[in-house]
Amino acid sequence: MRPHPPFTYPSKPRPGDRVAVVSPSSGLPGLLPLPFELGLRRLREEFGLVPVEYPTTRKMGASPRERADDLHAAFADPDITAVFSSIGGDDQLTVLPHLDRDLVRAHPKPFFGYSDNTNLHAWLWNSGIVSYHGASVMVELGRPGALHPVTAASLRAALFTSGPYELVEAREFNEIDRPWDDPETFLSPPPTRPCQGWTWRNPDRVVEGVSWGGNIEILSWLLMADREIREPSAYDGCVFFLETSEEQPRPADVYGILRSLGERGILRRFPAVLVGRAKGWSLDRRRSPEEADGYRQALRTAVGRALDEYAPDVPAVFDVDLGHTDPQQVIPYGGTVRVDGPARRITVTY
Repeated sequence: MRPHPPFTYPSKPRPGDRVAVVSPSSGLPGLLPLPFELGLRRLREEFGLVPVEYPTTRKMGASPRERADDLHAAFADPDITAVFSSIGGDDQLTVLPHLDRDLVRAHPKPFFGYSDNTNLHAWLWNSGIVSYHGASVMVELGRPGALHPVTAASLRAALFTSGPYELVEAREFNEIDRPWDDPETFLSPPPTRPCQGWTWRNPDRVVEGVSWGGNIEILSWLLMADREIREPSAYDGCVFFLETSEEQPRPADVYGILRSLGERGILRRFPAVLVGRAKGWSLDRRRSPEEADGYRQALRTAVGRALDEYAPDVPAVFDVDLGHTDPQQVIPYGGTVRVDGPARRITVTY
């Protein structure tokens, strides 16, 4: 049996450093510049970093090879100290075969992104490099009005500090988007509404382990392509975190993906599970608050059903503020996560 690789935390940037901004999935900054330019400005003004763009950062339809070349250039440049994804997409899977693992291992750097960037996170995990699930330039940094304080605090800690960071329970959230091509969108923060905190299942122990997971839809694609998914024993002792996208997958489909992980012998390997607060609204699928809450409850039920069948005794925490949610907290991918059931606390190591 081969265990998971030993993990390296890359050195952190400092204010004044140059950081790469890349588009490994989609060149949406070229179509929707308003949130992107706002995100770049916040990197400069609020975090003191100097963003550096690459040839495909604003290019729609860039080939997988071109996008891989940008990643290689960003990691290999000694003047670049961190790498940010502009946004997600739907075909980063095709970039993975073009990546040079030896090059990136020789120049490890903190990588920030989520959604389709789960592909790159899993690839970095298999390379033994800790990355950071969260904080895209167009969504979190480009949030209308202002960064959410919870998001800003987590991102600042993940960027500039090392050591434990305790996640907080959001008591209000937003899931309603406004058009990114309308300047009026960016004049005020999005409205928020109250939400419940975390929901605990089997909170009878303390678990600490290396994290693995990400967006559940992207994990299903990796499973189908048989890419970057290791043998079950590699996940022994890992804390599994998962979340769903703005596509709002059917609860039955989420259950099916988890069932596949169960049948593969992976789901039972995790001693704890974190489930992100699901997004229940999008411009293409607009639900009332009651309908969105019902969707989230159906997802919780689907995940709980899979855990009942494949990992009935495992502690799990639902509605953690990770992934496609606002506010969003950064999760180290391959870093240490501590789930303290009796104390109802989650601590990550940045």
